[in-house]
Amino acid sequence: MTVAPFGRHYDWLPAARTAFQAAGWDGVARVLVVDGAAQRLYLLPDCCRQEQPLSAWHWPVSTAANGFGNRQDSGCTPVGLHRIAACIGAGEPCGMCFKSRLPTGQILPDCTEPSGDFITTRILWLEGLEEGVNRGEGCDSKARYVYIHGTPYSTQLGQPVSAGCVRMHNLDVLTLFDLVQEGTLVWIHPA
Repeated sequence: MTVAPFGRHYDWLPAARTAFQAAGWDGVARVLVVDGAAQRLYLLPDCCRQEQPLSAWHWPVSTAANGFGNRQDSGCTPVGLHRIAACIGAGEPCGMCFKSRLPTGQILPDCTEPSGDFITTRILWLEGLEEGVNRGEGCDSKARYVYIHGTPYSTQLGQPVSAGCVRMHNLDVLTLFDLVQEGTLVWIHPA
């Protein structure tokens, strides 16, 4: 895999590639990297192909205000290798609010003043793959209900402000939802 000229050196790329390959990645299937320092989510290998505009394959996100960590009840975004355990919300309208992974019927418009930690549009439920790191007692990402999901607070994207999940713009998570599937590998790299 060659890296397109992003404008800065992405030092996480070799470690991400190694983690994915250890999990059986063939270098062709789509995988995701959350770069905590840049507050961006990358779709690999697509973002490394020069025939496509780079902006089409990475998006701003918001990770946890509490930083990165895997402890239960920490409010942190977990790190390490994950997979998408469930893709939730297909067919729901943009802005649909979810509670306990079920659509509420309420459509939330984009807004600037936070008034709650809303989960909107689509949910990609993450499951940790590293025993004792992000899987198992006291650190399990899936049991912590960690998602990649839409948010009505698009003006906060690019800043670590979530309660532990990875937030995306509603339109961006709609796009991403159609590019991944259950089992897609996700590597979360801390700031």
